Amino acid sequence: MPVLILNDGNFDSEVKKAAVPILIDFWAPWCGPCKAVAPILEELATELDGKFIIAKMNVDENQATPARFGVRSIPNMVIVKDGVEAGRIVGARPKNELKAALTPFIQG
Repeated sequence: MPVLILNDGNFDSEVKKAAVPILIDFWAPWCGPCKAVAPILEELATELDGKFIIAKMNVDENQATPARFGVRSIPNMVIVKDGVEAGRIVGARPKNELKAALTPFIQG
């Protein structure tokens, strides 16, 4: 599944209907570390298809949801399981670290 694009308008409906955990990447086009993480998240979206949803939200275009989650710096990746924040990764990380952070939330 490709990376899901979230915005303030569709956030609650998409997150609530998710049958699997979601990693939401709060990012901006001017953020260098965000650009570095983007291809890694696309790879994980393919590898974890059906087990995890990888989503992105542009903080420049959407301010209500990042404020609700207390996003102060980016990239800021929030793991949501069953509609509740279950984890958070702040800053760019290599693929192996991101995958390791997601693994405990995957139902086998």
